[in-house]
Amino acid sequence: MSNNKWTTDDIPSLSGKVILVTGGNSGLGYESVRALSAAGAEVILASRSVEKGEEARDSIIKEFSGAKIKVMQLDLGDLSSVKEFAENFLSEYDRLDVLMNNAGIMTTPYFLTKDGLEAQNGINHYGHFALTRYLLDTIIKTGGARIVNISSNAHKAGKMDSDDPLFKDGAGYTPMKSYGRSKLSNLLFTYELQRMFDSDGTNAIAVAAHPGFSRTNLIRYIDKKFIYKLFSPLLHPVSQSADMGALPQIRAAVDPAVKGGEYYGPAGFAQMKGYPVKVNSNAASHDREAARKLWKLTEELVDSRIKINDL
Repeated sequence: MSNNKWTTDDIPSLSGKVILVTGGNSGLGYESVRALSAAGAEVILASRSVEKGEEARDSIIKEFSGAKIKVMQLDLGDLSSVKEFAENFLSEYDRLDVLMNNAGIMTTPYFLTKDGLEAQNGINHYGHFALTRYLLDTIIKTGGARIVNISSNAHKAGKMDSDDPLFKDGAGYTPMKSYGRSKLSNLLFTYELQRMFDSDGTNAIAVAAHPGFSRTNLIRYIDKKFIYKLFSPLLHPVSQSADMGALPQIRAAVDPAVKGGEYYGPAGFAQMKGYPVKVNSNAASHDREAARKLWKLTEELVDSRIKINDL
């Protein structure tokens, strides 16, 4: 496989593989479902809206008539929905080769999930943490499976706060401060999970990826702002399409050369665009004490709302 210009042409046969993509109805998730199903995998397209998920599935099947795509409802902002999704998945499948934790929201105004968690962190980190925990035994039993968490360059602006991890009552909240924390959390979670796999001798890996500056509907909360409209013509040359932005997470999911604890992103200037390569995350993302604190805090917050060991 080419390392310098890796594309979907480098995806190996995925026949017999079961892959789950959260937020698979649009943007990076849609492009991931499209590429992975085209390579022969059975893909579970998890979407908050079943209708939008089915529209995405039908669009891909029109292009690839043999694609095997199952739409399942999942609302990561509702932990009871996460539990119900996991129960439904485990009633039908006894393997999971790739869990791609792709869904997310970006730079939103302050609001709470159904469980009372600040939404960006609640959806981007806590919801995916709960989903991963529910499916972890099946992932481990599959053998050679992967968990792929989607982060962002914005993790470099993230700062953890164990005293007030969720901006209680909106104190200190800004859309980017929250988003950066959620993306840093994605990396802390990935690396801590890989350390656990290494310690236990588990035949599974946890990896992370980011899309650079990709043109998806994630920017819907900023694309109407005057400053964005003013500078958007200048930003277009340093951004890339959703299909290019999805390549890092697709490579992380399927390239046989990928190792646990690695991070993939675009090769270009400032990792904003380009073909997917192994990249580095910042020092804060490798802070083991911060990762342990986040894991413990996340378990406690999630378990106080739903029992994560009940399945």
